[in-house]
Amino acid sequence: MHRLSEEKIILITRPTRLAELIVRFNSAAQARFYIEHLGADFSDYEREDAIYRESLSETRAVLDRCGRVQVLDRSFLPNFLFGPSDLVVTLGQDGLVANTLKYLEGQPVIGVNPDPARWDGQLLPFRVSDLTHVLPELLARRRPLRRVTMACATLGDGQTLFAVNDLFIGPRSHGSARYTIETGGNREQHSSSGLIVSTGMGSTGWLKSLMAGAYGIVRASQGPESCVGGSFAFAWDASHLVFTVREPFPTRTTGTSLVFGKVTADTPLILTSQMAENGVIFSDGIERDFLSFNHGTRVMIQPARRFGVLVG
Repeated sequence: MHRLSEEKIILITRPTRLAELIVRFNSAAQARFYIEHLGADFSDYEREDAIYRESLSETRAVLDRCGRVQVLDRSFLPNFLFGPSDLVVTLGQDGLVANTLKYLEGQPVIGVNPDPARWDGQLLPFRVSDLTHVLPELLARRRPLRRVTMACATLGDGQTLFAVNDLFIGPRSHGSARYTIETGGNREQHSSSGLIVSTGMGSTGWLKSLMAGAYGIVRASQGPESCVGGSFAFAWDASHLVFTVREPFPTRTTGTSLVFGKVTADTPLILTSQMAENGVIFSDGIERDFLSFNHGTRVMIQPARRFGVLVG
């Protein structure tokens, strides 16, 4: 077979809801019984699964004509070693693109929407049929690339965790996080339900939700003139991050002055845990992939030196 390139193409996939249910219940029949017992439409699960399988088959056929293809389930991402010249194609929802980017070091990612009628796909600009011209153009370096700033959390022992959308630092379950926060030469003791540190890409997600809630509370309690509305988003390739503290609680020993601000390479955010147990740091909503953040642990958060790269 004559291929356009000998560069390796990594196709990242994810299980459908039906596939996950079959793993959980051992058979499609048991999965059907569970879903229908809840009053849900099992046929929707079957349609989603059938469309995804068809998209996967078509995608694989196109990629096989272009290069050497390796299919990788998203669960193997944390332990997979990508080559510096690998091309990466994701077939799934927006979250799969974000989850993939943080394990890469500049390899370009093509986000493919397997089911445009179901998923809007802000990070999925391409359909399966687009791959026939997108991939050759990328190999010929004729496709535009978009740089994405990531966040990096570094512990005192050298452990690191990257985030494409946001980092969460706080308690594993519902409760209060106790820690010291330092930024811009200022320092404060905190008791809160944790912090969110957002990238530009993540600023339309969790950060937007937190900001909208805070804006709504102030507007309702002090009147519409007390706040100025507007967009909370910022550029995907911005040189800064934004942090916000969730539900800070003022006491005799804890303050609420350092609850929002920018994080840059020159002005990192530094946190020191005062939690005996259950303190965690995780990124992009993936709670099972976390760093422990218990008493005495110190973490420095700043924009990552490496960038994600999306194919436009």
